[in-house]
Amino acid sequence: MTQTSLDIVIPVLNEERALPDSIPVLHAHLADNFDGYNWRIVIADNGSEDATPEVSERLSREYPGVSPFRLEKRGRGLALRTTWLASDADIVTYMDVDLSTDLEALKPLVGAVAEEGYDIAIGSRLIRGARVELRPLKREITSRGYSFLFRSMFFTGFRDAQCGFKAVSRRAVDELVPLIENNRWFFDTELLILAEANGFRIREIPVHWTDDPDTRVKILGTAIEDVKGLLRLRFRGIPKCRD
Repeated sequence: MTQTSLDIVIPVLNEERALPDSIPVLHAHLADNFDGYNWRIVIADNGSEDATPEVSERLSREYPGVSPFRLEKRGRGLALRTTWLASDADIVTYMDVDLSTDLEALKPLVGAVAEEGYDIAIGSRLIRGARVELRPLKREITSRGYSFLFRSMFFTGFRDAQCGFKAVSRRAVDELVPLIENNRWFFDTELLILAEANGFRIREIPVHWTDDPDTRVKILGTAIEDVKGLLRLRFRGIPKCRD
């Protein structure tokens, strides 16, 4: 019986300290829980200037199934676009290097695509059953306000576009990712809005999320980028996939 192939992409920028902690944990979890999959961990380094490339290479030698991928240009969306389109896996996923999302949600996330027929599965901190810990009030208010904004503008069924925990089918990658214009933080939201507008099925999975106090995400800059992206889609229109 042919195994389902699965790529787990970890986009990183100057994460020489985080990688040696997170990759062994993720590798052990996959080895224990994903027997039915032909899985690979891809460390997508987008423009790091510290020892991240060397650390990634060392981890690839120590842990079978870990592959470093280097991009000279920065942009989390660019890292996902490049690795997902370069992959030939049946399902591609990504998660944040800090493993803020409890890995117990990974099997349901992948299973929603592999077994339940969804095109995209996303981790959510904003639906019933989710647990969020250590998150500053300002970030919580911003996240819920953003959710209200894009749902009001596009009447989407999903609530949490920004959680760094997603799984996407090969068909959805091939048809949707080339249409995405943003190469930074709005990439996630654009993917989901395009997907829903083009009839792709999205499953939202409640997750246990522990906020990382060392997060590199800048609230103001990300918020401005997100609003610009939403306005672009609202007034220029949402592109359609080819039949």
